[in-house]
Amino acid sequence: MSDEPLADLVTRLGPERLEADRRYNDALTRLDRALPGPAALPSPPQPHDEQLVTPINERWDILPSGPPAAAGGWRGRLTAFVWRLVGPALEQQRAFNAALVEHLNRNVAAHRDSRRATADLLATLRTHLDARAGFESVLLQFLQRITPFVESKDRELAGAIAELRTVAELSQRAAVMAKREVERVAAGVAAPAGTPPAAPAAVVSDAYKYVVFEDCFRGSEADIRARMADYVGCFEGASGVLDVGCGRGEFLALLKEAGIDARGLDLNHEMVEVCRARGLDATEYDALGYLRGLPDESLGGLFAAQVVEHLEPGYLVEMLETARHKLRPGSTIVLETINPACWVAFFESYIRDLTHVRPLHPETLKFLMLASGFSRVNLVFKSPVPESGRLQPVAAPPPGDDSAAARLLAEWARTFNTNVERLNERMFTHLDYAAVATRA
Repeated sequence: MSDEPLADLVTRLGPERLEADRRYNDALTRLDRALPGPAALPSPPQPHDEQLVTPINERWDILPSGPPAAAGGWRGRLTAFVWRLVGPALEQQRAFNAALVEHLNRNVAAHRDSRRATADLLATLRTHLDARAGFESVLLQFLQRITPFVESKDRELAGAIAELRTVAELSQRAAVMAKREVERVAAGVAAPAGTPPAAPAAVVSDAYKYVVFEDCFRGSEADIRARMADYVGCFEGASGVLDVGCGRGEFLALLKEAGIDARGLDLNHEMVEVCRARGLDATEYDALGYLRGLPDESLGGLFAAQVVEHLEPGYLVEMLETARHKLRPGSTIVLETINPACWVAFFESYIRDLTHVRPLHPETLKFLMLASGFSRVNLVFKSPVPESGRLQPVAAPPPGDDSAAARLLAEWARTFNTNVERLNERMFTHLDYAAVATRA
């Protein structure tokens, strides 16, 4: 059995499947073009033999009354003389005509049977050709239906692979967590001084599940890095930046690559372990408790992505107030969260995560930051809904038609498109936003 990871196997087989689909569709197109059209068979022969033979049957006997009767006198002698001259030839011609007519009459019956057999053969051949054309059409339809059938099975397989990948990752995370905890207990490692009280065992044992949840729904590490790369410039030249809710450490890694000193904070034990395994500075602690333990004006910046929606309002207000005292003058704070003003973000992202406490409207978060003493709070909207996912307007009627019906249709189109635009402004705007401010 191959040791190739499942994800790599799926990635490698994807282009191969697409190429196979292309070749199949090309072959199907060639087959469709190669199907012959309806057969053009000749018509059966028309029954006109009897019409041709009937006059011959009526006229073949050139001597219907036989030889002339014997008569006296010079007329009789003359008639007998002429008959002796032409009579044998006429009798011979009459015999030939009789034989020919008999032959033709026999052939009429044979031609009639042949014509009937030819008509039956053509009818049978046409039936078989029509049946073959019908079979070829049904065969082509069957082949055309193979593609959606295979695609449906492919979707089922992809879903099963995704579920299997999730279960496998959960099992792997659980095994790593269990191994680490066993080693810690066996070594008798005491908790560092200042560490908050340990969470209940059930909470700790389930921490790895949220890591897998983020892997499944928040996006891959590459996707998160791409989305967070724009924030690095907000902390250029800073030191001592704190990433609250650092998660898997994507932003910590970006800051480290940019040469910016930073450390992360997260309540999820498994998230912290993931960061540490990547060589990042991360601590398992709650945000407010950690900030309270820092000296005033000791932080060079604070970053929190997809965190504030997990906090109770009172906790958030106190955290913002405390953060203002811990930040150095002129340092930057960036708080990114889901944009609940976008209905797609609310229904597709916010309500999916059971750990979310309260959505924060952009103007609400801006007000809370201003009220906590931060200045120049700017709202930066991120992750726009693609145009293909937005409501589409209808085409206006072509100009030039000034009829009452055309004017009414144009008015309907304007009203409809105005409503579409309004709905797009509310439902299909930006999935996330960030409140960026400085400490005056």
